[in-house]
Amino acid sequence: MARSATRKRPAAPAADAGVNPKAPCPCGSGRRYKHCHGSGYAPPVTRPFEGLPGEAHWVALRELVPAATAPLRTTDGRGVTLASVLPGGAPALVRANGEILLGVQLQASSDDVSRDLGTALAAALEAPAGAPVDPGPVGGAGSAGPRLQDLVDLQAPLEVTVHEDFGFWLEGVDAGAAARAGLEQANQAILPTELLPGLGAAYWVRPSGERAHLRWVRPEPEERLLDALARLRASGEILLGEGTRYAGAFRAHGLLVPVWDLPADAPAADWTGAAAEFQGRLERTLEVTDPLTPDERRARAGLLSRQITLR
Repeated sequence: MARSATRKRPAAPAADAGVNPKAPCPCGSGRRYKHCHGSGYAPPVTRPFEGLPGEAHWVALRELVPAATAPLRTTDGRGVTLASVLPGGAPALVRANGEILLGVQLQASSDDVSRDLGTALAAALEAPAGAPVDPGPVGGAGSAGPRLQDLVDLQAPLEVTVHEDFGFWLEGVDAGAAARAGLEQANQAILPTELLPGLGAAYWVRPSGERAHLRWVRPEPEERLLDALARLRASGEILLGEGTRYAGAFRAHGLLVPVWDLPADAPAADWTGAAAEFQGRLERTLEVTDPLTPDERRARAGLLSRQITLR
């Protein structure tokens, strides 16, 4: 299991100990000392969902998946429904029957998304049934609320269900005309999305256009994964089959998300087998520890040139 994201920041010498304020901070953050330990600034939490079951799915629900839910269990055994997004971008709500919903896509966020969500969940756990949840300024600086890792049962697996629409917003609710109209408007913005079974956080999506995409949030350390992808690209084994193209990758909440372009006319189920074969190739390649060949180094440089960071 990955180390907890609650680990302490590395210590660094004080400025009067001879550290050049413009030099890289000795803590290894990559920032200048005057913008890191030299100023009391706390760097953003790179992997806010580290240590949670299904970390890659948390990233996907936060950044990629329009409509999905997953059951959570708190450390004291209470049930919570995790949702990709809630009406109006609300961080949490409590239904009249006492059901708690936690939305992972927030309208604002701080440098620690886990603390933002933990703050919202803690407020929902204390809110009366059917009452509005007021977690305070979620996403503001200096929040002292709990992190998700403090509240969620870390032994309970995360099992995601992708929905065709946001109908789960109104399940068991006697909604009025305004709520139904809002639901219909939200549904119109959903892109068809499916989770490929048995392959971790591999999500197929079909925007309006000529191509579909496979966006696969990978749990491996980035440098090790990039080496493996470079070897596969150099050997011509990075594709998922005829008509596919490796489009690049982006980094989200500390994990790498490779993306493939796929023919739009093939349904998601048609790609499960090809993705499973790629998974096998990748796992075998991840075990290779030899230095990269010149061709593989060039392939790696090409991969990096097409990589972006969302968060």
